[in-house]
Amino acid sequence: MKGLVIKNTGSWYSVLTDDGVVIESKIKGNFRLKGIRSTNPVAVGDRVCIVKNAEGTAFITEIEDRRNYIIRKSSNLSKQSHILAANVDQAFLIVTINYPETSTTFIDRFLASAEAYRIPVVLIFNKTDLLSKEERHYQQMMMELYETIGYQCVAISAATGEGTEELKALLKDKVTLFSGNSGVGKSTLLNLLIPDVNLRTAEISEAHHTGMHTTTFSEMLPLPDGGWAIDTPGIKGFGTFDIERGELTGYFREIFHFSKDCRFNNCTHTHEPNCAVRQAVEDHYIAESRYNSYLSMLDDKDEGKYREAY
Repeated sequence: MKGLVIKNTGSWYSVLTDDGVVIESKIKGNFRLKGIRSTNPVAVGDRVCIVKNAEGTAFITEIEDRRNYIIRKSSNLSKQSHILAANVDQAFLIVTINYPETSTTFIDRFLASAEAYRIPVVLIFNKTDLLSKEERHYQQMMMELYETIGYQCVAISAATGEGTEELKALLKDKVTLFSGNSGVGKSTLLNLLIPDVNLRTAEISEAHHTGMHTTTFSEMLPLPDGGWAIDTPGIKGFGTFDIERGELTGYFREIFHFSKDCRFNNCTHTHEPNCAVRQAVEDHYIAESRYNSYLSMLDDKDEGKYREAY
């Protein structure tokens, strides 16, 4: 029997079979994917084969080949990865200028990882209703920066509904991963887009303007107009995984563009003479924030560590 993994609670997986029945399933035996050191070998979005047992539950016996997946380092096991979702058409990264502030380093790490796994990203700037005039101006500058690189940006307020009609058109008939730091309003937005879902939301910590985790597992939610939204736990850090040092340039679009003019074809854009990338940073063709994000990811590769602070 075949089906789609629509929920992962750690040890159990909810599988929606091709005939429309949801069966709680477990992994059979020591199930590991070849070549992927992962804390969760089966991910939401996977197509699987299951065998029912006498108790009315099932064992997952096989995973079909994935079209793509997006992965991050496991926050407590630096040598292992955590697959956020598989077989997605696009990702919505929910970011906020304030309440809490999403760092550009976090955004850039997510974008680079999505580039590595060929997943298009739309940046959703939420909580625009809370922003001061200065903060709105800063948000506009951020959106222009990422739009110049080639990423679609949408400004919304999940609280008031502003801008969300545009999102509905982007979501129609697609499998979309929703991600972001804790507290950016992801659950509020999904409650707005899927009226019957009733996801739990939490107040922002007043002292630190930081969010508290309310989603503890990944789940696929059917959208009213067709398609699926994949809700994932809010993440504080985004340690990248399985990106080789030499490949990193290719996952920053504008750095890759200028790197073709570097003197050395294996230029790391850190110290080499006649580096077109560092010149482009000096000439403001590449944003300093993006270059710094690139350097921080190179630093990860040098030291082989997971950087929690982003």
